[in-house]
Amino acid sequence: MKDVTQLSEGWSLRHEDALLPARVPGCVHADLLAAQVIPDPFIGHNETEIAWVGRRAWSYVTELHHSSEHERTDLVFDGLDTAAEVVLADGSLGITRNMHRVHRFDVTGRTGQLEVRFASAYDEADRVRALTAERPNAYPEPFQYIRKMACSFGWDWGPTVVTAGMWRPVRLEHWSTARLADVRPLVSVDGSTGRVELRVRTERTANGAGRRLTLRASVAGAGASAGAAAGAGASIEAEIAFEGDEAVLSLDVAEPALWWPRGYGEQPLYDLDVTLLDEQGNRLDVWTRRIGFRTVEIDRSPDAQGTGFTFVVNGVRIFARGVNWIPDDVLPSRVTPERYRERLTQAAEANVDLVRVWGGGIYEDHAFYDVCDELGLMVWQDFLFACAAYPEEQPLRGEVEAEARDNVIRLMPHASLVLWNGNNENLWGFRDWDWEQPLAGNSWGEGYYLGMLPRIVAELDPTRPYTAGSPWSGSWEHHPNDPRHGTHHSWEVWNRQDYAEYRADVPRFCAEFGWQAPPALATLQRALPGERLAPDSPGMMHHQKAEGGNGKLDRGIEHHFGLPEGDFDRWHYLAQVVQARAVAAGIEHWRASWPVCAGTVVWQLNDCWPVSSWAAIDGDGRFKPLYHELRRLYADRLLSLVPTDDGPVLALDNQSGSAWRATVLLRRLDTAGSVLHEVSLDLEAGPRSVTRLTVPSPLLPEDSTGQFLVADADGLRAVHFSVLDKEFAYPAPQYDVRLDARPGADAVDVVVTARTLVRDLLLQPDRLAPEAVADRGLITLLPGEEARITVRGWTDPEAAAARDALFSVGSS
Repeated sequence: MKDVTQLSEGWSLRHEDALLPARVPGCVHADLLAAQVIPDPFIGHNETEIAWVGRRAWSYVTELHHSSEHERTDLVFDGLDTAAEVVLADGSLGITRNMHRVHRFDVTGRTGQLEVRFASAYDEADRVRALTAERPNAYPEPFQYIRKMACSFGWDWGPTVVTAGMWRPVRLEHWSTARLADVRPLVSVDGSTGRVELRVRTERTANGAGRRLTLRASVAGAGASAGAAAGAGASIEAEIAFEGDEAVLSLDVAEPALWWPRGYGEQPLYDLDVTLLDEQGNRLDVWTRRIGFRTVEIDRSPDAQGTGFTFVVNGVRIFARGVNWIPDDVLPSRVTPERYRERLTQAAEANVDLVRVWGGGIYEDHAFYDVCDELGLMVWQDFLFACAAYPEEQPLRGEVEAEARDNVIRLMPHASLVLWNGNNENLWGFRDWDWEQPLAGNSWGEGYYLGMLPRIVAELDPTRPYTAGSPWSGSWEHHPNDPRHGTHHSWEVWNRQDYAEYRADVPRFCAEFGWQAPPALATLQRALPGERLAPDSPGMMHHQKAEGGNGKLDRGIEHHFGLPEGDFDRWHYLAQVVQARAVAAGIEHWRASWPVCAGTVVWQLNDCWPVSSWAAIDGDGRFKPLYHELRRLYADRLLSLVPTDDGPVLALDNQSGSAWRATVLLRRLDTAGSVLHEVSLDLEAGPRSVTRLTVPSPLLPEDSTGQFLVADADGLRAVHFSVLDKEFAYPAPQYDVRLDARPGADAVDVVVTARTLVRDLLLQPDRLAPEAVADRGLITLLPGEEARITVRGWTDPEAAAARDALFSVGSS
């Protein structure tokens, strides 16, 4: 049986004339931080002070001693970041140039000092650029010339922290005769039968050549032993020896429980065990994963509105409620399985059902996809190309193909994985970002997205759909970002317009859109210690990476509220309100347009450091109001009042599997809370459908600056103000605050009773205590109404402190 020895201990990092303790998995920055050689790049302006780290060569060393009775010993690196030479006892084992691949070296019988020498990623990128010629990109860094996490070179939400190191585990594998090199489970469902077609490839030692091997597999309690001659099919009853290095084994499972996205059913997972046996029946190697039975396709049929893009899982059409995911730390080796589970659970609790792994990051660890499998979070996986023209020549071309094959095989067992996507914004960039002239006919990646990658997916993982890019209209016959065809990225609104313009289009699938806001106050205070915070203070500007980002934040605030002068706390609150309202404007409109629009993927769920960005969860893991708003917007049942040219439309969006029968109370009120007109409507929205109703004219405000519309149904509320906030005659908000302790719980309820109209009331829990968390975001109360906000992690509750942490529209 194969033996595995983890090589996580005993490593040192060479720094000048010293050897520093090193963690593996890890990276140079983390080791230098631990040794107090560099300051934390997340604090203040330290990012610029540690830029030298990414421009140096680095070396890790350890002593490699091993003994084994096995015929073969392999040294395996699950991730080397990035350009490295592996040297054992002064002999080179090989050179690597790809962060996203597994690298394996034969070290049978070899011991001595093991050294991994990392070149500067900048030097490697310069070397490749000299070979392939200059290519345009969206940022002034050379990330397209090296197969490395692109955003380590900085992005419009991330710092430039160019890492190096053994970022994933290192181990020794001792084996004899043969090992399982690749296991590809093709999981399908045909009627009431689930099928697992296992395609297996082995590697043999010299002694193992020609020996009889047997493949055994079991799934869901149904077992089979089968050997297969190379190229021949195998039944569940037979046992056929490998005559070559490949075998195919099919397992049929009668009436399997189907895996569903969250909100559509359960997520049953089955253990799939694969064993390689020799002629005596001895186990040589094992491979175990969890799989789920389900079907998935993308309906891209043309129709009267253009070309659709609808996920269909187990025959059910789905409005995808998604978020974009970036690496959760700019030092990705620091992201633990526990952190993945926490962040993805937060996504699920916000009613998210799809997570897009963005193409400027990494193929995440198995722990990420395991949690998605369990929680029913569909995964849209980008291949790692983003915002640049990529050379298609060597040495990159071979690396790209090997990387794609590695990761398709590694990730395909996961039931949650529902889509492979060729790139982020590169097809769009070629058309619109002035690339064609500087390219002068040079390759730019099209051959990857429309040639190599779909070929690899079709060969290795034909059970899943592939799309060439995001955005992508499906063909060059349409503009790549045409909202009427395929996937669409909506960035013109954030960049140049008011968020109301989200309602101008109905994209078939909005795969990116968003609005910025600063992180929580406690996050800013930790990241910018001692700074007198202002929107344009030096630290705030350093932790704002988007071009013109603060100007765009100010534009959104000014348009709706007017800019508060000299009041950072007010600016901070209003920026977070605008972010939540902007995303709501898009999702409410697009959900009400189902089934023409079949999904929204908000940019973005998370951050990789403390920064003003589009994230719902900031770099310290604190919720912005947007997070709580997503929970409302992505609930199965959404009540909304959507502005249109013909007046507000009441929409009941029901994405649950049962009919929604509701009595909707529609009221026109004045600023004092007096009901001027009301109507009660009995409405029904069928399963996975939307009911729309134009608001009756008697309910429309006669005085737009002093009247507004409220809809209530089944505990849900929607409000409509027909003028901008700065034009509405809000009363000075008045409310009472009391605290209700929860005996035996680390929680206290902040109870707010409104004495006037209170719009977008927000309790910022980090103002109570850095670790405090509230269970609600923005709340609109009518006079006499009460809201209960549960706060956890607040050890010294005081009503006065709670009042100081409350903000609302109309207050100063």
